[in-house]
Amino acid sequence: MPKRLQAPPRPRRALLPGAALSVALAAFSVWAIAAATPATALEPATEAAGPTITPNYKDADLSQIIQAVSEVTGKNFIVDPRVNAKVTMLSATPMSPAAFYQAFLSVLQVYGYVAVPAGNVIKIIPNIDEREFPSEDLPKHVSTSSDELVTQIITVKNISAAQLVPLLRPLIPQYGHLAAYPGGNMLIISDRASNVARIMRIVHRMDVDSNQPFEVIPLHHASADSVVRTVNQLSQGAVAQGGAVVHVVADERTNSVLLSGDETMRLRMKALILSLDTPLKSGGDTRVRFLHYADAKKLAAKLKGQATASEKAAGPGAVAGAAAAGGGNFGRDVTIWADEPTNALVITAPPKTMRSLMKVIDELDIRRAQVQVRAIIVEIDITKNSNLGVQWILDGVNSGTLAGVSNLPITGGASIVDLAAAAATGAYSSISGTALGTGGSFAIGRYNKYSGTNFAALLQALRTNGASNIISTPSVITMNNQQAEVKVTQQIPIVTGSYSTSTQSVNGTTSPFQTIQQEEVGTILKVTPHINEGNSVELKISQEDSSPGAVLPGTTEISTNKRAIKTTVLVQSGGIVVLGGLISDTVNESEDRIPLLGRIPLIGDLFRTRGGSHEKKELMVFIQPTILRNQGELEATTRTQYRHIRHQQMMLHGGKVTLLRGERQPVIPQMAAPNPPPPGPTRHGP
Repeated sequence: MPKRLQAPPRPRRALLPGAALSVALAAFSVWAIAAATPATALEPATEAAGPTITPNYKDADLSQIIQAVSEVTGKNFIVDPRVNAKVTMLSATPMSPAAFYQAFLSVLQVYGYVAVPAGNVIKIIPNIDEREFPSEDLPKHVSTSSDELVTQIITVKNISAAQLVPLLRPLIPQYGHLAAYPGGNMLIISDRASNVARIMRIVHRMDVDSNQPFEVIPLHHASADSVVRTVNQLSQGAVAQGGAVVHVVADERTNSVLLSGDETMRLRMKALILSLDTPLKSGGDTRVRFLHYADAKKLAAKLKGQATASEKAAGPGAVAGAAAAGGGNFGRDVTIWADEPTNALVITAPPKTMRSLMKVIDELDIRRAQVQVRAIIVEIDITKNSNLGVQWILDGVNSGTLAGVSNLPITGGASIVDLAAAAATGAYSSISGTALGTGGSFAIGRYNKYSGTNFAALLQALRTNGASNIISTPSVITMNNQQAEVKVTQQIPIVTGSYSTSTQSVNGTTSPFQTIQQEEVGTILKVTPHINEGNSVELKISQEDSSPGAVLPGTTEISTNKRAIKTTVLVQSGGIVVLGGLISDTVNESEDRIPLLGRIPLIGDLFRTRGGSHEKKELMVFIQPTILRNQGELEATTRTQYRHIRHQQMMLHGGKVTLLRGERQPVIPQMAAPNPPPPGPTRHGP
């Protein structure tokens, strides 16, 4: 604990609870012979130095303290029977008798009692009875630290005393008294001296002369009516908050502003009026506004539409009212046109309308956020085929005619009749791997076209397994609320019609014609992002994935496989959402056999052909949007993709061209360092 500063050591006595009158007399003797010390803060500043005492009480009866004060100060007290309290009073520094008495009055105030002088005695009574007893009336000097009761009359000169009563009433305790005398414009107050001195200081500061002269402020640039409207709105707000009243009037003939009222408020209003009376920085009612992000031509059309709509909505009555108020009509005197080479707006409008237009342009001419949309298309295709068959052929004796006993087709190959016919005619060159088909082929038989019975048997077996895993990730970056489209396609010819024309001639010829249309097949992604509050993005998506199909049976035309999704989704920035997909699982089985023979157990397998296929496809489409709100995020995304493709180029064959000595693969140049951001704040749109 900090060390307490002590006065020079002197004999001190404590008046403890239950002490006898002799103890008080002993304390008085000590006080009488003590050396003089400076007065404490509780004594008046003008009091001369004298003997002191250091009283200390702990849970002492108030009557004992009254007795000690009477012995020390020589005052006589009459104590009300209701006065009763246990008092603790501690003092670390000596006090003079006057200071000790002031401390005693403070003790009485704390416990709800008051000392009322009555001739040569002092009455100690409760606070609630203070008004019924006399106090010190009209003292020449009201102490700011004394707790004695005083009654004082304050004469008010410049303001109404009755108006001050409700303002000062909360500052007077319940046992005090405050009233106004309208005839003499006086305030009558009865309370403790310290509080009365405070009320007198407050009244003195409020009682000032408000009769100030008028002041005329001529205006050189602004309109007096417009300035007065602005200042009156400000002064009304000050009056509503209890501020001083200032009267502001416009003189249209001289374009001046007249002020009257409180001097301090007049000075503030004058400074405000002079600040408003300045020429426009643009030099008139026409301004050229260069746009940073918005398109001047599109924005000019929108602003013209707003001005026209405002003029129609205002009507004749509103136009007349606006003209009378000096504000003009939005749209009547407004001219807006765009200068496309400089992307600037040239606007001519009254000052009020000009401010409104500039505010609208400030809100629209902002950097719009961008969105990177990545589509992840995953397709897995698994195919299994199995075929097993036997073919027979039998030739009659010297008939020269081949008759197929079992002429069952084998997938991907020719029949045994065709093979035997090629052998019989000697066209061995026509017997090829294509004719035999894929898979394993085993044949037995006899052939002699001059004698005997010819026969042949062909066994073919084929099993096919196929799997494909295709992943494509088209990506596109677009502005917020702007549609983007990415295509990775090829053009294939599709026959849409045919016709022929006959030419009349000696031989008669026919000229056929076909109409062909080019169709795009591949990956097409159309997306329109809408950035919502926070980091969520609403995406309107149209995604199509197509590819050439098989040739249609009996024609030379090919089919196209197309998968399309059109939907709207909501996803957080950086998140991945599945748009949809296709899962198919197809199993086919087939069997061709010769009646009766094909049903014989064991042997029947020689007279039938079986085939089976299993095809399973899984196609899923995922979307991942990423919001790019500023140039830094855009450059970071571009840099990542740029470095990835450059790394892939450098890794291709180690950067060298195979079989060409000294040649190297072409590689995109290394990306330069990012540009520093422009100085000053940049506003971004949602």
